[in-house]
Amino acid sequence: MARKKSKRSKPPEAAVSGVVGVGLDGEDGHQRITRTEEMVLVGGSAETHEKMQETAIRFGENLEKRGKTIREASVREVMDLLRDAIERTG
Repeated sequence: MARKKSKRSKPPEAAVSGVVGVGLDGEDGHQRITRTEEMVLVGGSAETHEKMQETAIRFGENLEKRGKTIREASVREVMDLLRDAIERTG
């Protein structure tokens, strides 16, 4: 009796629908929250939160230059853009 080949479906590709940034150095009692189309930023000192905001802005601009939304970009592309935005914010 011949065995039937099973049809294996490809696993769905990983996708990014958003990024969460968390600052852990906020000790002044302020609750800082920022939302962009791509990110939610929570916490941090005023300085840390400002750097996260700059990173979010750069990330969004670079994504826009590519003509994509975060959901349209590959996981690797999102990671590369995020890494680049963090390095430039430094």
